Amino acid sequence: MIAYIKGVLADKEESRVIVETGGIGYGVFVPQSDMERLPKTGNMVELYTYFHVKEDEMKLFGFLSKEEKELFKLIIGVSGIGPKGGLSILSALSPNALRMAVVSGDAKAIAKSPGIGKKTAEKLILELKDKLNLEQMLEQTSEGAANIENTGVQGEVIEALTELGYGQTEAWRAVRNSGLEEGDTAESLLKRALKNIMF
Repeated sequence: MIAYIKGVLADKEESRVIVETGGIGYGVFVPQSDMERLPKTGNMVELYTYFHVKEDEMKLFGFLSKEEKELFKLIIGVSGIGPKGGLSILSALSPNALRMAVVSGDAKAIAKSPGIGKKTAEKLILELKDKLNLEQMLEQTSEGAANIENTGVQGEVIEALTELGYGQTEAWRAVRNSGLEEGDTAESLLKRALKNIMF
């Protein structure tokens, strides 16, 4: 019904923003990850929106990218996950991290989202595995992702991190963020990856 909203960012609250356009202030719920990237109040903002209607409520959800909006629609299409759970997942995981978690079956990474348990995460993986575009993710992260599978040292470090108890998504992201420097051994890369594991 409402594809997007463009206007002045009038206010920021804990989980939603007020966007003023045409003399009307619209309350829009946004993921925490987008909240942190929004401009200061008083500036123009454009959000891709999803209008959620139930018998007892109507809410507007907004995202900085169409990609996030489409992922949100896929997530809330999974039985047992509502808009609140969808926002929680997208607050905890970037679109690429979510794709990687689904494709690799990393329920642990998804279950770190507030209010999302392991069973729900496993159900999400089962229902979305064939719907998410892994190729698009690899293209968008081509500087790191495509090379990781083909490079022995990086593969060894990902394996080592998973053996230490980290999820595959966390390990993949940490290795990607660490980069591969000339002369790197598995040990030197592992040390850098451990420093990046929380980022």
